[in-house]
Amino acid sequence: MPAPRTALFGALLWAGTMGASALVNLLLYDWETPEKIRTVSLLYACGGALAFPVGLFAARLVSLGRRWEVAFAAAFVCLLGATVGLTSGLFALQYRSYYAEWHAPAFTLTWGFQLVFTTQVALYQFVVLGIRLYFPLGFVALFAASVWFARQQR
Repeated sequence: MPAPRTALFGALLWAGTMGASALVNLLLYDWETPEKIRTVSLLYACGGALAFPVGLFAARLVSLGRRWEVAFAAAFVCLLGATVGLTSGLFALQYRSYYAEWHAPAFTLTWGFQLVFTTQVALYQFVVLGIRLYFPLGFVALFAASVWFARQQR
């Protein structure tokens, strides 16, 4: 398990970096309104905050007792997967809450189909439109965090 202090400060730093990455990209593209930019940036920050301890734990589990290169690769893949996975999950929840107003009553067969397909569409949209908000700042941070992790594992 990661140390609580490392997990907390790492999560705060990772959240700030992921939120800043989204914010910079959205401001550069002159996207929508300031309120929507704040909402999306906060979504990315929350995804980053949730993802860092999970990614760190998974990377330590995979790279336990292995060489530096393996630790670097484990951190890179685990932080990337956790960050994209948890942020896309938050995006899907927000997307679903918006469309829930027009869906069938809860726990019916129609509602189940609507839930599954709305979630799939949200995840698809995140992959197509949302991944680009991690570049280049998020990718640089991912590389730096992976190097940091690999050096800690020595």
